[in-house]
Parts: sequence; structure tokens; C-alpha cells
Amino acid sequence: MKDPAAVFPAEKRLLTGGRALRVALRTLHIISFAVLLGGHWFNTPRAELLPWLHWSVLSGAGLMALELRAGLAWLWQLAGALTLAKLALLCLVPAFWEHSRVLLLLVVAVGSIGSHLPSSLRHFDLIKFRPSDEHCS
Repeated sequence: MKDPAAVFPAEKRLLTGGRALRVALRTLHIISFAVLLGGHWFNTPRAELLPWLHWSVLSGAGLMALELRAGLAWLWQLAGALTLAKLALLCLVPAFWEHSRVLLLLVVAVGSIGSHLPSSLRHFDLIKFRPSDEHCS
């Protein structure tokens, strides 16, 4: 790699309007996931729920892209690993539709717990097994 700073910048790369975009994506993510979970809970037909699953995955992927734009180190921090775990659980829903309630409740649990961890744990470096050098929330 010619310039490691391109992938691992010393400081996070900020995006103009990034906060507004993050808020919009997170709002879309919460709404789509709420409809998805409620629909599964009340046995809404699969065809009606698939668009909400897609919106949940796409909005989550958008949020991940914003994190990755700041630097790839996020991927091996606990916050990144938990996000990938949520994405994996969401991707299991179409294959294990009969277990969707449990899978979606696990997504909520992982997301809620991960979001409310102290910053030192959210940004814990899983490779170096210590708090991240870039300890910001």
C-alpha cells in the first residue's frame, strides 16, 4: 500500500452535511425497522414486508458507508463488529422467515446494547484488544 493514510487517516475525514445525512439515514433506518418488526410480529404477508427489510438494510448500509468514509478502523472496533452482526442477522431473515421474530429481536438487542455502551467500549479495538487510539464518539 503506497499511502496507508488514505485508508487509515490520522484524523477522521468529515463530510460537509454529514450530520444531517446521518440523522436522515438513522431516521429512515428506525422507521423501516419498526415497520419490519411490527409486521413480523403481527404476521403481515412476506411480500408486504420485504421492501421494509430492504430499506432497513440499505439505510444501515448508508450509515456504515458514512462510518467507513471517516476511516476503515471502525470495522474492527466493537461498534463496527456489532453493526456487521446486525446486518448478518437481518440478512438471515429471508432464509429463516419462520424465525424472523427472534432474529429481529436479536437485532434490536444488539443495536440497543451497542448504542448505549460507553464510548471506551464502542470504540474498543478488537485487533489490538485495547481501547482505540481514536477514542471519540
